[in-house]
Amino acid sequence: FNAEQEAQALRKAMKGFGTDEDAIIEILTKLNVSQRQQVLITYKSTIGRDLIDDLKSELSGNFERVIVGLMTPTTMYDVHELRRALKGAGTDEGCLIEILASRTNAEIQRINENYKLQYGSSLEDDIVSDTSSMFRRVLVSLATGNRDEGTFVDEALAQQDAQCLYEAGEKRWGTDEVQFMSILCTRNRCHLLRVFDVYRVISNKDITESIKSEMSGDLEDALLAVVKCLRNKPAYFAERLYKSMKGLGTDDSTLIRVMVSRSEVDMLYIRREFLAAYGKSLHSFIKGDCSGDYRKVLLRLCGG
Repeated sequence: FNAEQEAQALRKAMKGFGTDEDAIIEILTKLNVSQRQQVLITYKSTIGRDLIDDLKSELSGNFERVIVGLMTPTTMYDVHELRRALKGAGTDEGCLIEILASRTNAEIQRINENYKLQYGSSLEDDIVSDTSSMFRRVLVSLATGNRDEGTFVDEALAQQDAQCLYEAGEKRWGTDEVQFMSILCTRNRCHLLRVFDVYRVISNKDITESIKSEMSGDLEDALLAVVKCLRNKPAYFAERLYKSMKGLGTDDSTLIRVMVSRSEVDMLYIRREFLAAYGKSLHSFIKGDCSGDYRKVLLRLCGG
């Protein structure tokens, strides 16, 4: 890897008449996120221009969004997406849920620090001013990044938690959502997987079925996302991708965000889960749903 070479190649792809989009895709998708950051710095020091500004002036639409996303450091990408979800036209609840339910404590801490530095207000304050009721409380809880990340399973507590969830939902008229939130958003993953097993025995239902019948709207979506991420994160992202493309029209924001943010994390696993769940490869889905350079760059991120 030679940052200067890549910087010069990018400049060449954009200089003069017309842009060589294929060259840009080729260069940026073969690098990893830290190499792309090095190219960004080298581009400025050797060419005296801002690479992101140059890319923005040469590219457009969804293709531009993917390329700029790839050039953005991982944490900052999440920060920008959360900000867009909160401050754009209307709230993008799906984006808030997806990021906050799937990131680790350390990732959430970094997001909080950078969000505050970038925008001068805290992520929590912006969530509070933009959302309401129980959904707001779940997001605030997730945004503290305070889940137990140990692996210890306390069998007695697992029995108690499962019973608590049962009594907070299926067993009573009306739902005690606070119980669901405090157990699902704070306990460690191994413990909760045990809780879900015990819950099934007690209530004869899977926890997801209970959430669906007891909750609705954004709160339901948020708690389901938490459970899905705990059970199988790649399968959760495969479902996000599937839903972004199936049916009429494409939810490009979600498609781009998942492809960019997971391309170096667990894309291979996501592809496997996608194929297992939907009987078609992610590759063929993207191929059928997108076109042009946008399709080319997403297929490169998908691999295979």
